[in-house]
Amino acid sequence: MGPPELIEIEQARGIVLERAAPLGTERVPLDEALGRVVAEDVISAEPVPAFDNSAMDGFVVRAEDTRGARPGAPIGLRIVGESRAGRPATATLGAGEAILISTGATIPAGADAVARVEDTRSEAGRVLVQSEVEAGRDIRRAGGDIETGETVLGRGTPVGPAELGALASVGLSSVACHRRPRVSVLTSGDELLEPGEEMRPGGVRNSNAYSVRALAEWAGAEAVAAGSAPDDLEATRAAIAPALDSDVVVLCGGVSVGEHDHVKRALAELGVEESFWGIALKPGKPTWFGTRGGTLVFGLPGNPVSAMVTFILLVRPALAALRGERPDRRRTTAKLGRDYDKRPGRAHAIRCRLELREDGWHARPAERQASHVLTSMLGADCLALIPAASGPLRAGERVEIELLGRE
Repeated sequence: MGPPELIEIEQARGIVLERAAPLGTERVPLDEALGRVVAEDVISAEPVPAFDNSAMDGFVVRAEDTRGARPGAPIGLRIVGESRAGRPATATLGAGEAILISTGATIPAGADAVARVEDTRSEAGRVLVQSEVEAGRDIRRAGGDIETGETVLGRGTPVGPAELGALASVGLSSVACHRRPRVSVLTSGDELLEPGEEMRPGGVRNSNAYSVRALAEWAGAEAVAAGSAPDDLEATRAAIAPALDSDVVVLCGGVSVGEHDHVKRALAELGVEESFWGIALKPGKPTWFGTRGGTLVFGLPGNPVSAMVTFILLVRPALAALRGERPDRRRTTAKLGRDYDKRPGRAHAIRCRLELREDGWHARPAERQASHVLTSMLGADCLALIPAASGPLRAGERVEIELLGRE
């Protein structure tokens, strides 16, 4: 069989995303929702704050009672109670009166301002207000953060620490989220050795089983190690078959045109329909994608950098779509940090570190970009995406980048 007809990386990405519909929803306890994606608009049933409260420690007063107050001529008010956080004052404030108040405590009826503690001094049941205060000063109004009926989080919002806090602030103990995709990661090759195994002639450590599974977990999936298959058709088919019950299957190695590459044939025999094979991308040319029912199947190259790059550019956006979030939210631009030599023909995904300079972000390519040099991914912050038609680039040219790191 001859080499595949290559398609552009963005075309491949589009084909993948056409087949990646959001998964079903489930109710998730708040303490398990970090990193999940909200499946419906969250509407607040209560205001935040729930009541008018003080932004400062001090005394609640009637603003008109403080008119003319200054350090040399303070105005004395009778202290008639205290309002503490969680223990509101029961008294209604009258003329010539003040109530001691703590930050966050309820504003008593009749009060319309807070005299800060540093602008007062107390003596014998009275407070001397040494600075005139205007009505509304240092009062946080009910609903000033979130009003009843307001949308707190929109559908498709990833839940981070701030989102968890917002959900808790409106009294929710759980939230509807899209189900996490279940991803099976399978590696292929007679040469593969686990880290603890004794090295043998021709052996290669199975780094993809660890790096690719970790990428799936970082992308918010439930990653399952489906094992490793030798270079044998029957064994490869037997290893793949149970993995097809997952939402996504990621196969590393065995998808090229060599005599011992059996993944494509095994997939065909298992009823997986091919969508494309071969991308005009460096690294990552012999990448395969297909589907069986709702299961997405990716055949990634065996070279460790190629596997990581194609996962980031194709599998990760698919997982984002399955989780119900925007698949393009990791894309932005930066200036190229140094000259980069390239011939037209294939797009390049360049491993780069981001550097913040006076004129903004610069993406500086790693010195070694070969697909077997896994250390080129160490410390990488992004992939600079150089179009297939592009030739050599000069430092300072703006390029599109795909940010790396945890979702």
